[in-house]
Amino acid sequence: MGFGSPIHWLILIAVIVLLFGSGRVSTMMGDVAKGIKNFKKGMAEEDETPPSRIEAQKPAEPAFKTEAERAREER
Repeated sequence: MGFGSPIHWLILIAVIVLLFGSGRVSTMMGDVAKGIKNFKKGMAEEDETPPSRIEAQKPAEPAFKTEAERAREER
């Protein structure tokens, strides 16, 4: 008998219910279901406007200046 047998599953479920109580388990499962629904809803929503080709090709500016840029500004 491996871990996949029905008797092991029944024992595992009984231990979980005894530890957490039936109310807490149902609350947790409801929260998990709400999280899955919100995730699916978020994935289904499309972006309002896709970026144009020019905006998509624009390179991002660095957040900091390199030593060479600071040396040029000091001159």
